Amino acid sequence: MATSTKVTRLSPADAIAEIRAGAPGPAIGAFFDLDGTLVDGFTAAVHVGDRIRRRQAGIGEVLGVFDAALRYRFGRLEFERLIVRAAGYLRGESIGDLDELGERLFVERVASRLYAHMHDIVQAHQQRGHTVVMSSSALSIQALPVARFLGITNVQCNRFELDEHGRLTGGIVKPIVWGATKADAVRQFCAANDVAVQRSYFYADGDEDAPSMSLVGYPRPVNPRSGLAAAAAVHGWPVMWLVSDRRRPMRTLRHLANHVRRERD
Repeated sequence: MATSTKVTRLSPADAIAEIRAGAPGPAIGAFFDLDGTLVDGFTAAVHVGDRIRRRQAGIGEVLGVFDAALRYRFGRLEFERLIVRAAGYLRGESIGDLDELGERLFVERVASRLYAHMHDIVQAHQQRGHTVVMSSSALSIQALPVARFLGITNVQCNRFELDEHGRLTGGIVKPIVWGATKADAVRQFCAANDVAVQRSYFYADGDEDAPSMSLVGYPRPVNPRSGLAAAAAVHGWPVMWLVSDRRRPMRTLRHLANHVRRERD
């Protein structure tokens, strides 16, 4: 086992150069977390904020969300209970309506939070013909719009349980994607799609993603939280530190305009 305590910094330019110099083809996977990795912040907060602004969330829901978030942050609430609680507030909603809402909020509020450098890294993998996967614990209404915008067709995320009418039951499809179960999903995806785990990349920021990082040959922590940063130091994983730039480059704005046109056609 590696015992290094020195963190190696990896610039986005060096990361892209490494990808371009490496082997091409679909046998190499590139797995990307969403919140904090592809996007600055948490997409779920955007959805909660929208419900508050439209006065769809009662005071009990608002207080419950903040209480659950704080308890989860300080390790007093499991992620599974947190996400099931969030789904419970949406019980009876139409999945079609929520999908439309997710797309609208992406265009209005999430697209501007995309890390431009991570967009470049996704494209570098795509240009090499790698199998690109979004592997996120976010809900489908948060993850899928980002994946569509980035041209990622393989998505691992959490999904709502639905009744026969396409309405939410208040539950989440099991197994819930998080931590060790996310690592299992990565392993199973690679086995089912002839992707070589030890030749693949994994980009994430959360402590809970250390099991997935440990699977692949090219673990790439991005703005890692304390636990993942410590694991990176121990194992010698190179770390990328990104700064959010809300002043989006014109290229990204053009991508967004094209994305909106495609969705309308």
